[in-house]
Amino acid sequence: MAPETGNFEEEFLFKRGLQLLLVACLATGTLRAASDSFVGKWKLDPTRSQITDMMRVEAAGGNKYVLIFNTGDFEPIVADGTDQPASFGSTVSITAAGPDNWKVVRKKNGKIQIIGNWKLSEDGKTLTDAFSSTKANGEMSLVNYIYKRTAAGQGFVGTWESESDKVTYTFEFQIEPYEGDGLTLVGARGTTSMKFDGKDYPAQGQYTFPGTVSSGRRVNEHTLEVTDKINGRVVDKQRMELSPDLKTLTVTSHPSGQSKPNVLVFNREVLAARAE
Repeated sequence: MAPETGNFEEEFLFKRGLQLLLVACLATGTLRAASDSFVGKWKLDPTRSQITDMMRVEAAGGNKYVLIFNTGDFEPIVADGTDQPASFGSTVSITAAGPDNWKVVRKKNGKIQIIGNWKLSEDGKTLTDAFSSTKANGEMSLVNYIYKRTAAGQGFVGTWESESDKVTYTFEFQIEPYEGDGLTLVGARGTTSMKFDGKDYPAQGQYTFPGTVSSGRRVNEHTLEVTDKINGRVVDKQRMELSPDLKTLTVTSHPSGQSKPNVLVFNREVLAARAE
């Protein structure tokens, strides 16, 4: 499902939170002068990318739960059907229609952004999410996600990973020089500027989880390794590789607790002018 303009951030963040982190982290590793081969404009190629969506639900006593995103952030929630404060000014509610049926609704400014109708299989090993999101024109778009249980738990409590790894959306970002030996990432959700000196640099932007920092090292001219943390806890490790012709950037990400890596492939749209 390709997110519509105007709803991109909500879909991107709340159903695919990891990908926000992936984009933000590109700035952390691409940190050299204007002659750096990573500098330029990039666009995701969905046909060559693979994403595993991971989500976790923890029990907190009674009808209280914690929703944990694959970025490492979390939201405490009482499953009583009421709208409760959540990430980035949104609200979330969980209505339990039964032990094997939940309705999860997220709103922003009182307007519904996403609806997830969760259904457990009889053996409790599979979760089906009939996921609806609001388009820019106000219409709802529906896609069905299927998750397999990867960690023990009762009911919806546990760790879940999506079966389908097909990517059906795209996005762009730009990498620019920053203070000689650093780079700036300019994207729809914010801007990150930092130098490649081994230090942790904070991610900035409206849709960035508080306490997010990244650090990295340059393996060689065309390869970078980056570690991402939230409040001191490692949530993701990535390897970023340029193709020999400098036209493709492949990001292989290993989120903490996820069994399969995510692979995002970007095509270069604009090659920045090389420094003399």
